[in-house]
Amino acid sequence: MAVTVRIPTPLRTLTGGADEVLMEGGTVSEVIERLEASHPGMKDRLCDDKGVRRFVNIYANDEDIRFLDNLETALKDGDTLSIVPAIAGGALF
Repeated sequence: MAVTVRIPTPLRTLTGGADEVLMEGGTVSEVIERLEASHPGMKDRLCDDKGVRRFVNIYANDEDIRFLDNLETALKDGDTLSIVPAIAGGALF
């Protein structure tokens, strides 16, 4: 099943500049493994030994996977997986 993965600007160096890639996989974890196989270095930037890195958000069809089944979130043909780096900052007063 083909899933569209939206790649944020900071990670596009790994995808040859592509802002979207098509990947196969039935879960988020499987898609990340295939991303790593096709674009080495991707998994390291997305995950650590505890799962998805703290300052990385991954959305399956606009739903944060942390509120679904995390890396085991099921995907189906035509789904979209969006990788979004978290933005931190403070108020400007």
